[in-house]
Amino acid sequence: MDLQTTHNFSDITQEILHLSHLSEKAGTIDPDLYTQYDVKRGLRDLNGKGVLAGLTNISDVRATQMVDGKSVPAHGKLFYRGYNVEDLVRGFSADNRFGFDEVTYLLLFDKLPSKEELASFSELLSSYRSLPTSFVRDIIMKAPSKDMMNTLARSVLTLYSYDDRADDVSLPNVLRQCLQLISLCPMLSIYGYQAYSHYHDGNSLYIHQPVHELSMAENILHILRPDSQYTPLEARILDIALILHMEHGGGNNSSFTTRVVTSSLSDTYSVIAAAIGSLKGPRHGGANIKVVKMFEELKKEVRDWTDDEEVSRYLHRLLNKDAFDHAGLIYGVGHAVYSKSDPRAVIFKGFVERLSEEKGLHDEFELYNRVERLAPQVISGQRQMYKGVSVNVDFYSGFVYNMLGLPLELYTPIFAIARMVGWSAHRMEELATNGKIIRPAYKTLCTDKEYVELASRKTNTLL
Repeated sequence: MDLQTTHNFSDITQEILHLSHLSEKAGTIDPDLYTQYDVKRGLRDLNGKGVLAGLTNISDVRATQMVDGKSVPAHGKLFYRGYNVEDLVRGFSADNRFGFDEVTYLLLFDKLPSKEELASFSELLSSYRSLPTSFVRDIIMKAPSKDMMNTLARSVLTLYSYDDRADDVSLPNVLRQCLQLISLCPMLSIYGYQAYSHYHDGNSLYIHQPVHELSMAENILHILRPDSQYTPLEARILDIALILHMEHGGGNNSSFTTRVVTSSLSDTYSVIAAAIGSLKGPRHGGANIKVVKMFEELKKEVRDWTDDEEVSRYLHRLLNKDAFDHAGLIYGVGHAVYSKSDPRAVIFKGFVERLSEEKGLHDEFELYNRVERLAPQVISGQRQMYKGVSVNVDFYSGFVYNMLGLPLELYTPIFAIARMVGWSAHRMEELATNGKIIRPAYKTLCTDKEYVELASRKTNTLL
């Protein structure tokens, strides 16, 4: 290899291809060995049940019930600090108020706030909606990334430099940092998008300041839209979307990442950046984008959206890797835990229908409704199922974000804005109760080898 050769930063050279081949060979493990040594791949058994890795009081996911001494699939339920999320949504919706601040308070402090406590807490969150001087100009506007999750992670890590107590992991200081990040996440995400949209797509640049009196959902729409206009229903539904995405049982990838990095006593900014990196992955936070893109193709391929047989044929094509991205998946259908229903999708659906009526998109809603009904039948008819299958929250959230006019680049950051609350709760709980670094065990498969002198080693030829 000529060490004087310079490459484009993104070049994949023949040398890299060769080394990649060696890396692949070095990293390949026989799948049968996982069964032989009783290792749960992905920390889940064949039935999708997670390996118990910790304890939490923050939330609970229930997808089964005991019948005659046996655990059987049941309609899913999601609990925040012991409260059924369905009851929480029903409560603040009946009062015609936004619920983000109230549910954030609940997840962080294990109690529903009184009217006075809620007002004080909302005031505190609002007071933190202010970035350091020139942060937008010096950080967000420079080297804008095409991926808003990377932009968000970079901004979060950079805030470390503005915090005089960045490495202090005492609970009061960590709480202060978490509340600030919860409040700032919408600005970091949306300003990052506006910068990219301006410099790469040539669109006008809008940097709206948040409004003190507005809710989290209202401020997101206010900051994002050029005219800052939105309807009450749009803001209400976005508020509910944020709440349904706040937290999910503690066993998800990004919350586990939060706890793993927290257990090393790393700083809050590094912990949250790691969680953002986890959520960015399409196996975790990007599924609703896939749902929207899948439906865009479906609407082109299926001539009669009301024809069950024609819609089913397209779904069969998806499973047979003959449509969309050829992955063999119907995106938004199925979940690692839920079987009969995802409570978040159930809660969401009624509000989604109302928004589709307001937007004049009732036909699209009916198409989603039809796929929700037909997809489980198609999947169970073609594949062996260990449990039931139903649509998940991503199935409808992408449709909602599309109706709200949110750019695809912000779908996963909106998820992060919501999940920032859950991550904060898990970080606080880990610091308060564990006291041990999380160190999982891996069984080694390598065998002892004799050292070979450099002059005697054989060179692998390039592919």
